[in-house]
Amino acid sequence: MNRLASQSQLRASLLRWSLVCVPAVMLLGFLSGMLGSDPSGPWFQSLTKPDIFPPPATFGIVWSILFALIGFALALVCAAWGARGRGIAIAAFIVQFALALAWSPTFFAAHQIETALYVIFFLDVAAIVATVLMWRVRKLAGVLMLPYVAWILFATVLNYQFLQANPDGGAAEPTGAVQTFEL
Repeated sequence: MNRLASQSQLRASLLRWSLVCVPAVMLLGFLSGMLGSDPSGPWFQSLTKPDIFPPPATFGIVWSILFALIGFALALVCAAWGARGRGIAIAAFIVQFALALAWSPTFFAAHQIETALYVIFFLDVAAIVATVLMWRVRKLAGVLMLPYVAWILFATVLNYQFLQANPDGGAAEPTGAVQTFEL
């Protein structure tokens, strides 16, 4: 006997990990977005939008696809029992995912554009490290992480442009009034 597990056992392991990882990543991503994201709120509406800001509907579609991809990438690595570097790749994924989950509440709920830029910068670094480590465990896992890395790099540029266009960070909270009078 020269194998530890049969091909069907390996497929079953990947299927089980996929059934856990993909929904978990998507659910946590959704909850983070719901907790922090209010693009229709007065604070966000008052911000000057960069020229490269895509239509708001784009974000829900793109993030759903990306979370499914990175959830499956995580499942591939988790199912790679005995693979060298598996544990560190999973840990790196968790770190970068925690940063990803922290960005939306930092930007939207806390209205901290500059702090969100720092969060997303560290996310960029952590996601690149996680991608490289996951690539070493399973090349397909690394490939599935690439669109996510590209999107968060774009989001970093977008975050920077929001900060440049709104140097006060949108600190002047809109009152919702059409016109104000001072006596």
